[in-house]
Order: sequence, then C-alpha cells, then structure tokens
Amino acid sequence: MTTPATSIDDYIASFPPEVQDVLQRVRQTLHDAVPGSGEMISYHMPTITLDGSYLVAFAAWKKHIGLYPAPEGDPAFDAEMEPYRAERATARFPLDRPIPYALIGRAGALLAAQRPSS
Repeated sequence: MTTPATSIDDYIASFPPEVQDVLQRVRQTLHDAVPGSGEMISYHMPTITLDGSYLVAFAAWKKHIGLYPAPEGDPAFDAEMEPYRAERATARFPLDRPIPYALIGRAGALLAAQRPSS
C-alpha cells in the first residue's frame, strides 16, 4: 500500500509523465478559471478551494481523469458536459481522447459562481 500524497505536487508526481502533464494542465486550468483559488488534498484527491472551502476535486484513474462535482449550468454547458457525465455529479474525461480543458475551466468557474455568497 502506498502512502497517500500530502500535496498536489506529490500526488501528480506519482503518475506516469503523460498523466502528470494532463493533471498539471487540469490544475492550472482550474486555478485560471477561479481567481484567488487555493488547493489542498482532500479524500486523497487534489482539491481546488475557494475562500478556504472545497470547490472541486480532480483525480487520475487508470483510464480517465475524474472531476468532482461536475456542475449543471445552462443548456449549452450541460449539452457539452453530457458525454463526460458518469453520474449526476461526476465527469470522466478519457485519457485516450483529447481532454476538454476549456470545458473543465468553465466547470470550475460555474461552481465558483454557484457558491452561496457569505
């Protein structure tokens, strides 16, 4: 059994180089889409935070990158996200197909916009 990662850098470094590249780009895409975001490991997954609270997590699996949660938005966003939905709040982006980074960024921005203001 491997020791769980204590940082996102450690998590990403535990994967093959081609998956590391995807994970780094997903990470940067989400940070770019959510200004002022932070990050942490939560439930053994890289997690993007906003104002210190969980916003969205991503993880690498054998054949895909998962995004948790996958938001619902306007009909155009929902239609574009539909092929990647595995469950209502989960998206899976297959590693053997081009990763839709712009869609992932829009998902992060949508999640940030949907947060209740405090």
